[in-house]
Amino acid sequence: MEELVDSGEGPGAGEHIPGRAMRVAQALRLRETSEFVKPGNLVEVRFVKGQSLSLTASRLLALMILTAGGDAWRPIAHRMRKSDIRRGHKGNERIADMLEELHRTLFAIDDLSWRGKKATKRFPLIQSSREEVEEDGGERGWIEWEFTPDARRLIRESETYAVLNRQAVLGFRSTYALRLYEMGALRIHRRQSTWRGDMMALRAAFGIAPELYKDFAQLRRKVLERAKAEIDQLAHFTVEWREVRRGRAVVEIEFSFQAKDAPEQLAAVAENERHSGGRQARRDGVVELVVEAGPTMPRPPPKHAARMAPSPSLPASDGFPEGSVRWTKTFAQVAHAHGGGWDIDLIASAYREQMGDRLGKLTGQKLMKSWTGFCQAFAARRGRP
Repeated sequence: MEELVDSGEGPGAGEHIPGRAMRVAQALRLRETSEFVKPGNLVEVRFVKGQSLSLTASRLLALMILTAGGDAWRPIAHRMRKSDIRRGHKGNERIADMLEELHRTLFAIDDLSWRGKKATKRFPLIQSSREEVEEDGGERGWIEWEFTPDARRLIRESETYAVLNRQAVLGFRSTYALRLYEMGALRIHRRQSTWRGDMMALRAAFGIAPELYKDFAQLRRKVLERAKAEIDQLAHFTVEWREVRRGRAVVEIEFSFQAKDAPEQLAAVAENERHSGGRQARRDGVVELVVEAGPTMPRPPPKHAARMAPSPSLPASDGFPEGSVRWTKTFAQVAHAHGGGWDIDLIASAYREQMGDRLGKLTGQKLMKSWTGFCQAFAARRGRP
């Protein structure tokens, strides 16, 4: 049988029964859902120092694993249409760049040498690939690839796995967010749903080049905060982190992952299905209410209401009230004008929950714009009470 032949992995290696990850991958493929499995052994591989994958190459690798499904461990070629990769791009010119990037990127795992000593093993994930060339310049065509023997062994032996959502994977705009999403999906259902490592381990896991973000404040702002914002919006879980310090220096990071409740998960699913154009604004709570024409649609609010500015009684330094908004005239007016008749404290509670820590950073005009947009979106999603 073909699956018993696995050259390059030692005598009899192909006779191993694949681990749990591949069995779950096969089951998910039969269900034909948007979810797929990435083996835990592949999630845990580290980037070799100075190397990483771009966001587009990371997405392509995820699509390759999705397409291979429960057969990813077998020494066979896998195939995918170019149209499944382009994601709206008119041409195929970027596909060659992504394939070449996958070929030259090295990953590392802890291993043993021939003497039984601790060693670091480095290897690529893609062994060979073929891209069809359309002579007429058409947009059709397929790509074909094979995983390396080292990658197949890791895939076959993996007992742990991360269940990923295809739309979420393609929706991330930061390669660091996608990487942290995979790490969280691998751990979310464990008893200890955490990842902890020092700065060297963090950089290796994320593929952060040594010359980037040498100051931790930059790394926090450019990597961690942006990744968290995307994950909290698109994933079926949220992420927090704790900084372990030695003196003033951060020496370790501990990520903790928490599953969302049912309404939050449904909101994440809905967000993944929406156009990504306004995702940043929706994440920041600054959204625009679009009212479609039609005789059954309610009339939009007066134009002067949409331009409502903060009351002079609200100092620019003040933030969103912690208690009832009924006693703060400006916030109450906005909620009454744009909240569709819903209880204004109910809207305020939902607003605080969505904004989280970001709410403390908004004041003055930006805060009022965010609050107005949220009230409009709240009413648009729920209709009249």
